[in-house]
Amino acid sequence: MKEEFAIVAGRASIELAIKISNYLGVPILKTVIEQFKDGEIQANYDETIRGKHVFIIQSTFAPAENIMELLMLVDAAKRASADKIIAVIPYFGYARQDRKDKSRTSIGAKLMANLLTAAGVDRLITMDLHADQIQGFFEFPVDHLYASTVFLPHIMNQGFKELCMVSPDTGGTKRAVSYSKWLECDFAIGYKQRVKANEVESLQIIGDVVNKDVILIDDIIDTGGTICRAAQRIKELGAKSVMAMCTHAVLSDNAMDKLENSVLDKIIVTDSIPLKRQSSKFEVISVSYIFAEVIRSVLEHTSISSHFEVVKSVVEMATHPDQ
Repeated sequence: MKEEFAIVAGRASIELAIKISNYLGVPILKTVIEQFKDGEIQANYDETIRGKHVFIIQSTFAPAENIMELLMLVDAAKRASADKIIAVIPYFGYARQDRKDKSRTSIGAKLMANLLTAAGVDRLITMDLHADQIQGFFEFPVDHLYASTVFLPHIMNQGFKELCMVSPDTGGTKRAVSYSKWLECDFAIGYKQRVKANEVESLQIIGDVVNKDVILIDDIIDTGGTICRAAQRIKELGAKSVMAMCTHAVLSDNAMDKLENSVLDKIIVTDSIPLKRQSSKFEVISVSYIFAEVIRSVLEHTSISSHFEVVKSVVEMATHPDQ
């Protein structure tokens, strides 16, 4: 690789960082994260990073200390004369606050962008932002990766005969349609009405799911309420099977219990956020090699678009096996 670099692991993403570093064949840089009795965090590098490209891997899910730890690692790298600081944030927290949807409210995603910029980040690598336009909040390059790179090949390997991709809400329609086009299958949309945030009052399915293998596709599972409600309704409408496929397993409160006791046959997630516990109903697909390859591309100054061609080739081979 052309540039000297270092891989740094935040405590929230240590397992994913180890996989990425193993893929690249480099050890994780030694750091010391101290947390004082009052909760304050201090970050320190045990090795020199002067003149290096420093890739700091940390998802910013709750608690908020994960964000603070990332900012401290960035600040420490800047003060240690790192040449470039690249924040690798597999799950970008506060992405659901991407606009002003009511009076006198904050825009958390923009604030996050401002914090990263002020701390000294030169580039961001992330995956499946809740809203694509968040990329425009940054004044530096953003490499926005897609979990479809691993999800599509996984779906193709299942050998479904009558597949239907379903978005659990209207906001994810574009995602469901995109998957259905790649897979040349039907799609349906869930229409939900909320009483308040994280609480669904009613949900209807627009589309035909009778006798089909249904995959509920989304970017985030938070409380699991929408997914469980949609799965229940799809089963009632006569679907053959129902599984959920979501990038970021936020899983707040008792979400895992709720999902384990639901009608869902399986829940497939990535390791952008570590699962809180092992579960036979959950299957985790690693995205470590995607991030590792993009890190390699950043260092070698090559295009990252080639990493998405694997999706195209896999789908084409499955659709036209004789070619």
